[in-house]
Amino acid sequence: MSTKKTQPEEKGFFEKIKETIEEFWDGTKETAEDLKEKAEDKIDDLKETVTAKKKPVAKKAAAVKTAVAKKVATTTTAAKKEVADVKAKAAVKAKAVADKAKTTTTEAKKEVAGVKAKAATKAKTVTDKAKTEVAAVKKAAAPKVAAAKATAAKTNATAKRKVAAAKKA
Repeated sequence: MSTKKTQPEEKGFFEKIKETIEEFWDGTKETAEDLKEKAEDKIDDLKETVTAKKKPVAKKAAAVKTAVAKKVATTTTAAKKEVADVKAKAAVKAKAVADKAKTTTTEAKKEVAGVKAKAATKAKTVTDKAKTEVAAVKKAAAPKVAAAKATAAKTNATAKRKVAAAKKA
């Protein structure tokens, strides 16, 4: 007869507990690795979202600044053109008066003075109007630029908080 046992050898109480603990440990490690991978994915997603949201806000602020600059340039150009037209008209009028001055010197001097005064007044009026329009455009654009910056800051702060919370988790 053989001396080998026909039944499997039974494990002791401590060996069974040890195996159970090892199974729990392995399951815990796998769960921890899964959670770590999910957290990394979530952080990457949040970073992409924040980056995507920053660009439109910056574009809006740039567009507002460009619009303001164009309006200022247009107004300034219009004012310069008006001043040049007034000066050209004044010069033409002054030349006509100078020709007439040969016959009536006294009348010519009075008329030239009047035309120059009108031209200066008109030029000053146009310049003041242009300055007022430029100031109004800048004033109107300032809240839009500030709002765009505030939105960008709020979005950035929210994203930072989410990233920080995701890192803690």
